[in-house]
Amino acid sequence: MAKVQTVVTAKDTGERLTPKEAIVFSTRVDSGSADVELRPEQEFQKMIGFGGAFTEAAAYTLSRLSPEKRAEVIHRYFHPVEGLGYNMGRVHIHSCDFALGNYTYVADHDTELATFDISHDHKWVLPLIKDAMQVKGGPFTMLASPWSPPAWMKTNGEMNNGGSLKPEYAEVWARYYTKFIEAYGKEGVPIWAVSVQNEPAAVQVWDSCIYSAEEERDFVKNHLGPVMQQAGHSDVNIVIWDHNRDIMVERASVVLSDPEAAQYVWGTGIHWYGGEEFDKVEKVHDLFPDKHLLFTEGCQEGGVKLGEWFTGERYGRNMIGDLNAWTEGYLDWNLVLDETGGPNHVGNLCDAPIIADTTTDELHYNSSYYYIGHFSKFIAPGAVRIGFTSEAEGILSTAFRNPDGSIAVILMNESEEVRTVTLGLGEEIANCELSPHSIVTHLIS
Repeated sequence: MAKVQTVVTAKDTGERLTPKEAIVFSTRVDSGSADVELRPEQEFQKMIGFGGAFTEAAAYTLSRLSPEKRAEVIHRYFHPVEGLGYNMGRVHIHSCDFALGNYTYVADHDTELATFDISHDHKWVLPLIKDAMQVKGGPFTMLASPWSPPAWMKTNGEMNNGGSLKPEYAEVWARYYTKFIEAYGKEGVPIWAVSVQNEPAAVQVWDSCIYSAEEERDFVKNHLGPVMQQAGHSDVNIVIWDHNRDIMVERASVVLSDPEAAQYVWGTGIHWYGGEEFDKVEKVHDLFPDKHLLFTEGCQEGGVKLGEWFTGERYGRNMIGDLNAWTEGYLDWNLVLDETGGPNHVGNLCDAPIIADTTTDELHYNSSYYYIGHFSKFIAPGAVRIGFTSEAEGILSTAFRNPDGSIAVILMNESEEVRTVTLGLGEEIANCELSPHSIVTHLIS
C-alpha cells in the first residue's frame, strides 16, 4: 500500500501546515473511477521552484527588527526542511515602488556607465540575500527586473509616471542590465534571468516605463539580446511581458512570433492583478510550447490584511490555476512588510505573507504564508506535473511527481462545507476529507 504524509491548513482551526493522520490507500473493490484520479504516466512541465522578492522594503523592514526576529523570518522562508524551502528569488534593478525612494546605479548622463555602482544595495538588499543563501545552502534561481530606466533615458524625464525609453539610449540601457548581472555576480549572487520591464503596459505613479509589444520585441531583438550575448551572458535568460494575464496572449505573440527576437527569449512572465484567466496562460504555452512560463509577481493589494483567510485562498487558487496551465515557477512579491503594509515611496501599501510590526518586534504569519507552503514544501525543484481527472465538484487540485519518486497531491476546498472525495492511484483508492476553507497536501511515496 502507498505510504502517505498528510498536511492540513484550515480556517477556524489551529491547523497551519499541520501533520494529520494520513489518508489510507486500499485496493479498489470495484472498477469505478475515483473523484480525483491520478494519471502518473501523463507528464507535463518540470518545476523550477518557488520564492519571493528581495525588495528594499522587505530588507529595510527586517533591519528594523531584533536580530532574532529577522533570523526567524529568514529561517521560516528559506530553510529547506523547517522553512518553506524557497529556492527562487526576485530582485529589482535599482528602485521600484517598494523602495525607500527613486534611485539608480549611475550618475546622470553617464552613457559610458563608468560610474555604475551598486553600493546602495549593500545597505539592506544584498545582506538579506546573502543571509538567506546561507540558510538555504546555496544561491537562488534569481530573476532581476527593472521598473524604470534612469530618468535621463526617458521621454518624460522622470522614473515615475510611465514615459518610455528614448531610442537613442536603448543600447546604453541594454548594457546597464549586463553591468547589474556582473556586479551581483561579483557579490556571489548569480542572476538566472532578467525581465525586460516590470509591467510594461501600466503607467504607474511609481517607477514605471511603457513599452508596446513591438517596442519590447525590437528592444530584445536589436539591443538586449545581442548586448547580453556580446557581454558573455547568453546563459542568463530573458523573460518578456512580466505583467498581467489579461493581454498576455497578444503581448507574447508579437515577440515570440518573430524568430529573431524569440531566439533570445526564455519565456513569458505573468502577474495576477488583471484577473484569474488561466486559459490565457495555457494558450501561450499551446502557441509557443518550446518557451517557458513563470509567475513573477502577485500580492494582496490595499494594505495589511492581518488574519484574513481570503488572501491565502487567493494564493492557493492562483497557484493551482497557473501550475495546471504549464507555469514552471512561482514568485511571490514582498517577502515581508511592516505594520503599515510598506514602506512604499508612493504609498502603494500592500499585504505580505509575513507582516513585521516594527513597533512591537512581533511577526504575524498570514494565511498566505501557509497556503504557499502547501506547494513550496512538497513540490521539489525538478518535480514534474502529472495528469489527473477530477469529478470532485468545488475542489481544486494539482499533482506533481518529485525527483525522489514521491507524488505531491494538493486539494483545496473554498466552500463552507466539509467535502469528502476519493483519490485514486493505480489499483488503489483512498478517502480524503476536506474541512471548510482548507488546503491539504498528501505526499505519497
